[in-house]
Amino acid sequence: MKKRLLGKTGLQVSELAFGGVEIGMPYGIGVTGEKDMLPEAEAIYLLHAAIDAGVNFFDTARLYGQSESIMGKAFGGRREQLVISTKCRHFRDRDGSIPSYPALERMITASLNESLAALGTEYIDVFMLHQADLDILENEEVASIFASLKRSGVIRATGVSTYTPAETKKAMDTGAWDVIQLPFNLLDQRQEACFAEASEKGIGIMVRSVLLKGLLSNRGKGLHPALKKVEDHIGRYHALVGTSFTGLPAFATKFALSFPEISSVLVGIDRVEYLHQSLAAVDGRYLDEKTMLQAKELAYPAPDFLNLAQWSKNGWLA
Repeated sequence: MKKRLLGKTGLQVSELAFGGVEIGMPYGIGVTGEKDMLPEAEAIYLLHAAIDAGVNFFDTARLYGQSESIMGKAFGGRREQLVISTKCRHFRDRDGSIPSYPALERMITASLNESLAALGTEYIDVFMLHQADLDILENEEVASIFASLKRSGVIRATGVSTYTPAETKKAMDTGAWDVIQLPFNLLDQRQEACFAEASEKGIGIMVRSVLLKGLLSNRGKGLHPALKKVEDHIGRYHALVGTSFTGLPAFATKFALSFPEISSVLVGIDRVEYLHQSLAAVDGRYLDEKTMLQAKELAYPAPDFLNLAQWSKNGWLA
């Protein structure tokens, strides 16, 4: 497993990062409840298998159900080998406002302490804002609290999870964040506009949604009629996959890793077979220039439509 520097943090992370949401809570297309999830013992076995295969980067969050506690049980005796990223609880008030400094500091610190206890560790490598919008990113008190935690040594790097290029740009402009986790995939390539600046500023980039919750796999077939254009577009990638790749998921993963600015690709894994598929894709070989150009030209023409949360509300992912 090749490793890359995570920006200027000094952390060396595996090209494949283990996404921990699926082992902690029902998540993803076709997952409707705990009956579709791995039992805890099997989840721990899966985490051990990932470590043994060379994966050292693990992503979770306070809001990912039992994910942190399962990782804590799995990582006993192996903590020093690993880089752990976790995310703070949401902290907006019921009316949507950001609390004033004393309450804000208490909430962020409490969330961090909960994560430390669940993960069974004395420090977090990357402590992130969860779903950082523009208002949160513009709040200097939020950044100040995270910077103070970093100075104390209880976290090694600060990070944010963004959705839009505007949020990513704002995070970079503040100069407060060491790592940005952002969505990027074959269909939605808008965040590439931020890559060069992030690299220049030494900001580590973790990419999530590389398979778009499984759409860029066999799950991207037989979709709701309202998603026919998306399904037809996904079908166009198979001509690029051809016989040179093991399948669309491998192609999608290699596409992201072919950008040198990306430190690691985050893949949600809740089955041993998915781990093996991901490991096979991360073999140190990347797309050639011609194939990259073709893949870039096949970005979905209406990326704003790729809102899976809204699709779920519409009943299109049932």
